Amino acid sequence: MDPRFQDWMSALPEQLWDIPLNQLAIPGSHDAMSYCLDITSPLVRSESDCFRLLDRLFYCFTRPFIFKWATTQDKTIEEQLSMGIRYFDLRIAHKPQDSSSDLYFTHVIYTHVTVLETLQSVAAWLKLHPKEVVILACSHFEGIDDRFHESFIVCLKNLFGSKLCPREESDLSLRSLWKSGYQVILSYESQLIARHPELWPAIPYWWANSNTAQGVISYLEWHKDQGRPESFFVSGLNLTAARSYITKNPKESLRTLTFRNWSCERKWVQEQVPGSGSTSLNIIAGDFVGPLPLCSLVIELNHKLLRKISGQTETQK
Repeated sequence: MDPRFQDWMSALPEQLWDIPLNQLAIPGSHDAMSYCLDITSPLVRSESDCFRLLDRLFYCFTRPFIFKWATTQDKTIEEQLSMGIRYFDLRIAHKPQDSSSDLYFTHVIYTHVTVLETLQSVAAWLKLHPKEVVILACSHFEGIDDRFHESFIVCLKNLFGSKLCPREESDLSLRSLWKSGYQVILSYESQLIARHPELWPAIPYWWANSNTAQGVISYLEWHKDQGRPESFFVSGLNLTAARSYITKNPKESLRTLTFRNWSCERKWVQEQVPGSGSTSLNIIAGDFVGPLPLCSLVIELNHKLLRKISGQTETQK
């Protein structure tokens, strides 16, 4: 873990402090909480009846496969924060037949740790790093009705309090956020956000649904040609393997697939440019952000923006 990236936002050159956050290059974690999946938990509600039956009949066979293909990260939330991750893809659900109000994270199966435990850790980390800003993208919400939503939203407000940046905030530069004490942009994939000005709408995530780096890059380049969204958006480097691919490649895992394709994706990341241009990128998210140097590569992209700004200043002189 490189200590330089624990506070990389506050360490950016001052010329970048007035650039909107949605124009900076920000490293993100896809399925951020899958490092603590519970192999013994039920399948999530959205899985098909056919897969549920297969899992019930051949549990000892299916579970190792589920675990090694559903696990996308191997570092804790605190470690990811300290490595420089500032965008977290958080998929939230309530377990079936669970009489408690506890919520968990999901990716095919549920996590060991609860949502509340995790977000308390995030709040504690932010207290120690008062100039770092995180984007928490809460989505999916399987098994959660409006009553659960409202209770959870109250919990989020109590937990982060004045650190929550309201969605109507017009100046999203680091300098302005620091001045206001805002450290959390909370994206919430629900229509209920209309009642809560502290919540932001779902952030677009460009997902290629491909098991090759070439497929992912081709998809992202196509999206770039369409022009960037006005606000935050995510370019997902994560690979996806269909069940047919998994069946044909029993010795593989998402980890081996990701590592095998990394050199090609790495080269693509190094070629990107943040900023306001139509082909500029913002958040770049990936899998296994601990062992792979995604954070350092994405953070370094901001120096391209710095050079551009410096060049414009020199021209004006």
